[in-house]
Amino acid sequence: MSGLFVGRFQPFHRGHLELVRTVTARAPGERLVLAVGSAEQSYTWENPFTAGERIEMIGRALEEARVEGTTIVPVPDLRRHALWVRYVEGMVPKFEHVYSHNPLTLLLFRQAGYATESPPLYRRATYEGAKVREALARGRDVGPLVPPAVAGFLKEIGARDRLKVLRPRPARGEAPAER
Repeated sequence: MSGLFVGRFQPFHRGHLELVRTVTARAPGERLVLAVGSAEQSYTWENPFTAGERIEMIGRALEEARVEGTTIVPVPDLRRHALWVRYVEGMVPKFEHVYSHNPLTLLLFRQAGYATESPPLYRRATYEGAKVREALARGRDVGPLVPPAVAGFLKEIGARDRLKVLRPRPARGEAPAER
């Protein structure tokens, strides 16, 4: 059975890696498709990395962790929920099972007849994309939050400088966020 893991991976962190390890360990020899969602979006605070950058960081992390049996596919947003599952089916290799933590994603795939699962989050209080982005923007070490290969890649592409520029600014009259 092949599975589909849908996420934005902004950036790919240790929590994502643990979920991939968990899912691939359940069915050795089967393929797990990682759908890089919102693939058309980049250079915003919520989606700072391009699809190509996310594919590269995921690929490097999985290679470094010796995780096999994965395929990474960019999936741009469609913004038409009634058509989205069919759209995804046309963008990625065949799959039978869907993994996600997005309730709408799970609902849409369940309604289309797929088995869905929201596996337990791995140390969510620590591993969360928004926290990694904030740490980068503040100039903090993200090594404990992301796989080593991702940390190296983020440095290569100048992610810290990018996120400093993209970080939301306080509205007039609000106290500035800690820098």
